Order: sequence, then C-alpha cells, then structure tokens
Amino acid sequence: MVNQLDLHMHSNISNDGEYTPSQLIQLCKQHGLKTVALADHNSVRGIGDAEKSANESGIELIRAIELDCQFEGVNLHLLGYGIDPTVSEFEKNEMDILKKEQNASSKLIHLVQELGIHLEIEEVLDLAIEGVVTGEMIAEVALEDKRNRNNPFLEPYRKNGKRSDNPYVNFYWDFCSQGKPAYVPIQFLGLNEAIQLIRKARGIAVLAHPRINIGQDQKILESIVTCGIDGLEVYSSYHDENMVAFYNNQAEKFHLLKTMGSDFHGKTKPAIKLGCMSCHEEIDIYQQFKKRLHEAAL
Repeated sequence: MVNQLDLHMHSNISNDGEYTPSQLIQLCKQHGLKTVALADHNSVRGIGDAEKSANESGIELIRAIELDCQFEGVNLHLLGYGIDPTVSEFEKNEMDILKKEQNASSKLIHLVQELGIHLEIEEVLDLAIEGVVTGEMIAEVALEDKRNRNNPFLEPYRKNGKRSDNPYVNFYWDFCSQGKPAYVPIQFLGLNEAIQLIRKARGIAVLAHPRINIGQDQKILESIVTCGIDGLEVYSSYHDENMVAFYNNQAEKFHLLKTMGSDFHGKTKPAIKLGCMSCHEEIDIYQQFKKRLHEAAL
C-alpha cells in the first residue's frame, strides 16, 4: 500500500542519504506523495532547496529534523516537525556532532578490521562525507573486496542472504550500532535537551521508529513520555502489524500524536520505498498532525 503522506525521509545532507533535496522531492512527486517531511540527521541545511522544489512541484513540505539524542544510556532518534530552521542551535549541534563523528571514524574502521573483515581504507575514505565514515560505507567497500569472498561475517548481506534486503544498513545495525562489536560511542544531546531545542524552534517532538531503539520496553517508554514528547512514529517501515498495534495502543494510552514515515534513504536502505507504511488512518493522522503543528506555532 502506497500512502500520500510520508513524514520521514532523508536527502544526501544526511551522510547516509543518496539524493539531493531537490531530487528527493521529484521522487516524491513521481510516487504520488502529497505531503512530505525532509528530516535529515541533525541538519536543517536541505530545507531551503527542498522547499523551493516542493513549491514548484505542488507538494506540501513540512520542515523537519531527526536529532540523535540519548536517554538513560540508550541512543534515540527524535523527529522535530514544523521547526524554524533559522534557530542557531541547530547549526551548532550539527557542527558539534560532525567533529565527534570525524574523530570516531578511524576507530570505527579499526574495529571492523579487528573482526577479520578486509578493507581498503582509501576506498572507504573516498566515500566519506566531510571526513565522516559510516558503517554503511564500510559495508559497501567490504562487500566488494575480493578478500572477503568467503568471509562468514558478510554472507548474510550478499544476494539472497538473510540480511540482504537492506545490506548496508543491516551491516551497520549488526556490527556498528550501540552494543555491537564495532560500536564507537558518541555523546549526543540528552533527550530533554533535544525536546527543548525543538520547542524553542516552535516544533513538535516525535520519537522515531521506536522498535529500532527501545522495542517494547514499557518502562523506558513511560520515562520517555514523561520527558514531554508529543508523539510516536507508529507507522514505520520497521514496524510489522504487531508492532504497529503495540505503538498504536501506547499512543492512545499516553494521548500522543501518531505519525507515519518510511525513513527513506535510497541505496543504503533499498527495500524501503517512499510512502510504503501500510497505514489505513492516513487522513486522521494528517488532520491531527496539522492541528498540533498549528498549536505549536502559536
């Protein structure tokens, strides 16, 4: 099922996105989307180009951002919608994270190599954006390296492998994300700080793809809600029917806004398509979403 509303997607302003903001809007038009939100990682730099293209294409663009943040030792992604991108703290936070990710890149490469995965470091660095190396970039290079042809670590990500639907990002989640063997810790904003930043920008704060970060942990979810989030991304490419039902119930229980988003990136997540969240309450979600945006802007 393809929806006309998609409130979570990334351009190449995100270091794991494929398309420019303008190209992304054109793809949205081709897919029949009517209302979209560009939510790049810790950055608002793509909003201007996306707005120009959206105006020309007859698409409603929601200004957004996806902030990396932390709560009780758990890394979270917090979506900020309807934000004022001129708030200076957005750029300050982006530059702070950029420096930390640049410093972490060499250690990330080293940890992956220590696992017995061969890499041509120069090839990885050729893919790096502003000196930042990601797990997805490492996967792309490692899977092409002939020395890894029979490497059991990489078999799941090759054609017909168990993790081959989104091979690059699955490699990242399996090896480079929090708690995994090649994880390099980075200090992000605290959840409360991230919420305050979004509030300062007159936006609303929504917890992105909760299954990925907290699963069905009721205790931590209740604590996150207490911090003052406005909503949950109930409909996500990562949520099956059971997970949608769980988070639907949680949103209603805590009187939270429900949102929907694909988390489209392009080549790093090829199985994720624009507008594909299998949501049957799209009109109601849109109406409630717009109402909350209006209230936040007052």
